[in-house]
Amino acid sequence: GLAFAPLMQGGLWQIITICATGAFISWALREVEICRKLGIGLHVPFAFSVAIFAYVTLVIIRPILMGSWGYAFPYGIFSHLDWVSNTGYTYGNFHYNPVHMIAVSFFFTNALALALHGALILSAANPPKGELMKTPDHEDTFFRDLIGYSVGTLGIHRLGMLLAISAAFFSAVCIVISGTIWFDQWVDWWDWWLQLPFWADIPGGVNG
Repeated sequence: GLAFAPLMQGGLWQIITICATGAFISWALREVEICRKLGIGLHVPFAFSVAIFAYVTLVIIRPILMGSWGYAFPYGIFSHLDWVSNTGYTYGNFHYNPVHMIAVSFFFTNALALALHGALILSAANPPKGELMKTPDHEDTFFRDLIGYSVGTLGIHRLGMLLAISAAFFSAVCIVISGTIWFDQWVDWWDWWLQLPFWADIPGGVNG
């Protein structure tokens, strides 16, 4: 249930979770203080707050909605991996979770965008021997020639932040809806696709 557990039967986990949540929130507030001292935007604490939200969703929000702390993940390495596996198989194949698909797409897109950005910075900062270091104009020109558009030196960092925040947010959503508003295997959620009028009644179609 949701009661306080004996120390060696979940109590330590509860204490660690309380301390970790307090530490993460305190660190985010410290970041706010530093940003104000420096007169800069609150982008860093905001982004970190989304990561905190994902953590709190896993260890506090979802277990409360499910009615037991046992639904939260353990802190051991292998026990945590077991939790991930067991939670996934509880709902069939978790990869069919549509929000999980969105989260993974944001993770991979973020990795691709920032890998391209980092590689471009390295190439611009390390020209052939005897040549000068390249300017942001060269970087913009590269992407305009490559994909027809350059988001700019500031824009790529904003894009990276947006993609990372979206990945963390949808990761939290994909797990919190499992067992709270969706209780079956996630593959069954896609039955609506099979019932679309375009092919629902076609002999030998997607419905056999």
